[in-house]
Amino acid sequence: MKGPAHIDITDDLLERIGSIADRESIEVYVVGGYVRDLLMGRTVKDIDLVVIGRGVEFARLVARELDRTNLVVFEKFGTAALHLERCKLEFVGARKESYNKASRKPVVEGGTLEDDLARRDFTVNALAASINAGSWGSLVDPFGGVADLHRRILRTPLDPRATFDDDPLRMMRAMRFAAQLNFEIEPAVLDASRDMKERLSIVSQERITDELLKLLSSSKPSIGLRLMQSTGVMGFVFPEVADLSGVEQREEYHHKDVFFHTLQVLDNVSDLSENLWLRMAALLHDIAKPKTKAFEPGTGWMFHGHEEAGARMVRPIFRRMKFPLDHLSYVEKLVRLHLRPMALVDEMVTDSAVRRLLFEAGEDVDDLMLLCRADITSKNPRLVSQVRANYDRVVEKMEEVEEKDRIRNWQPPLRGDEIMKICGIEPGPTVGRLKQAITDAILDGIIPNDHESALAYLLKIKDEILRNGS
Repeated sequence: MKGPAHIDITDDLLERIGSIADRESIEVYVVGGYVRDLLMGRTVKDIDLVVIGRGVEFARLVARELDRTNLVVFEKFGTAALHLERCKLEFVGARKESYNKASRKPVVEGGTLEDDLARRDFTVNALAASINAGSWGSLVDPFGGVADLHRRILRTPLDPRATFDDDPLRMMRAMRFAAQLNFEIEPAVLDASRDMKERLSIVSQERITDELLKLLSSSKPSIGLRLMQSTGVMGFVFPEVADLSGVEQREEYHHKDVFFHTLQVLDNVSDLSENLWLRMAALLHDIAKPKTKAFEPGTGWMFHGHEEAGARMVRPIFRRMKFPLDHLSYVEKLVRLHLRPMALVDEMVTDSAVRRLLFEAGEDVDDLMLLCRADITSKNPRLVSQVRANYDRVVEKMEEVEEKDRIRNWQPPLRGDEIMKICGIEPGPTVGRLKQAITDAILDGIIPNDHESALAYLLKIKDEILRNGS
């Protein structure tokens, strides 16, 4: 190992754990991201600890000392996790791991601290610092991780092919760290990713999705997504996004290539919002352009209906990628509506059209407008200024209609049970037709948005609808 250096650790929790280790004559080190982030001056969150000896036994001892009963133990892998209010503690005994080619389940055996650091993903995470009193803050850096932090480069402690063979998800982790930390990736690591991307087939979809969402949560997601595309990892992980590359579009408003346009929209959104699912909507907003692409002489490439086709693609993507389904309708909505605000720029647009957009967007209308503004990726400053001014006019129109008609978070003034009682009908499709007729009348400005007007309109139309059954 390299000669000793020290880092300044000021952490009451680690001091307490270190005192327990001293009392039991056990060597314990804080490792990985904690040390990396401390050296980078970043906010330190969760804490990983390597115990020279039996990590689970030490974890149980710490849990008792902290009066905690929520320790989660993974005996087979020799690890344990303890959730505290301020962070999560993870304990592991120093170990070596080997893997079967067809599985991500490691064969674990005891090892030295350097063995443990060698199995880690990148040199900047293969750092350890002692929390024993006699060597407090003493840094262990066998693979030059500190130098790589200064160089802002990601390397693997061992040959990258061996590192990725152990856990192929590390290919995506490299690209995620590049986006999070704004680091370069060593060419040999990228070459190994190109050659080994099929190894991702042994990784569970849940782990792949978790890594992708972490990448999308970074300050500039395009860094990682470009790397995924250039290495072919994107085609394996998210083929619909990979297929955007090379799809040409007219350059007036956007980047000529749909893939690079999409990355710019995503970065634009990320500059303004940390909402992960708004970022997902940005990633997917043009997802159907490859399917809808058609050339019109005198006009150029067109993508008629790509917003509706794209919205229909969102559900199968969510299911395959195992994204949380409680965000599905939000992303579908934004993809479906992302062209609608521009259609409201015309001075002749009716209040009815504005009402309908407010009704369909509901409480997400501000996010929709943020996405629309982010969708301007032209290199022409005059055009960008003009489009932004157009969107400002749309917002003014929506504010005027909203103030007058209260549509944005609107609920129909007549409930279904009330309609059934008045019309003497049972639950069924006819209730929905009557309710929709009232909704349309309000959105079209035929009647005011209040209970009395809705009731009068129902009495006027119900007989015809009931008679026709439509």
